[in-house]
Amino acid sequence: MLRWRLGHLALSLFCAGTIAFAIYLQNTQFLSPCPLCIFQRVGFITFGLLSLCAAAAPMPKMSRFWPVVLTIVGLAGAGVAARHVAIQYVIDPAQLPSCGPGLAFLVETQPWLQVFKGVLTGHGECGVIDWSLFGLSLPVMALLGFIGLIIATWMIRFWQAKA
Repeated sequence: MLRWRLGHLALSLFCAGTIAFAIYLQNTQFLSPCPLCIFQRVGFITFGLLSLCAAAAPMPKMSRFWPVVLTIVGLAGAGVAARHVAIQYVIDPAQLPSCGPGLAFLVETQPWLQVFKGVLTGHGECGVIDWSLFGLSLPVMALLGFIGLIIATWMIRFWQAKA
């Protein structure tokens, strides 16, 4: 039970660190997040909060529930990150629409499904690589982070089951 709690607490701290780093880049390097970046942040925040809930949940009744929920959230975040990677590396920038209005304006003026569809189609600003580390852009690192979170979630589940 302690392994379960510490494992999910570590996942939650990883997500908090990811968000802290994104805010650091936004405030010190003046990198404005595009709509897809904001959706990825929402994915990390959701995963981190749910992982924190998993750490606090009673055991063993919920031990089968949390990995499934966290996997769904992780796959959604990975899907957004993969779309962002495709926009940056695969899709011809000339085929992308120009930078449209900000996400706040879209949310205020359009239905949620239309906003979600519009964001996932991508904009010109989503194709720009502003920052990279070891040749990996932020969406690539986010994709790897979501994949790592999913794998770690199941490792915690099976590690706890063997204890």
